[in-house]
Amino acid sequence: MNIEHYEFGKVIIDGISYFSDVIIFPDRVENDWWREEGHELHVSDILEIVEAKPKVLIVGTGAYGMLRVLPEVEKYLRENNIQLIAELTGRAVEIYNQTSDKSKVICALHLTC
Repeated sequence: MNIEHYEFGKVIIDGISYFSDVIIFPDRVENDWWREEGHELHVSDILEIVEAKPKVLIVGTGAYGMLRVLPEVEKYLRENNIQLIAELTGRAVEIYNQTSDKSKVICALHLTC
């Protein structure tokens, strides 16, 4: 998977445009990623991600960083041996695209604020 373009409210992944938050798994994109609370990332929001057993989870926290990764999420990821990289979405896209082996990387992107 390759993120070709990101701008506020839109991301293009492998030629397909998405206009809502997404999770990029190694083999698919989950569109319309909804969280328990819009701007807070809870453990319940990442259960499917943890079940996939990535080595790294890249979280795009929004164009202005409004998505807050709660401390219990950080702890849960550590307990499951998953490295967390949480950055503004533009930077998260850069990090994801620079990753040479994406087979054990999942990227969850908040596209707006």
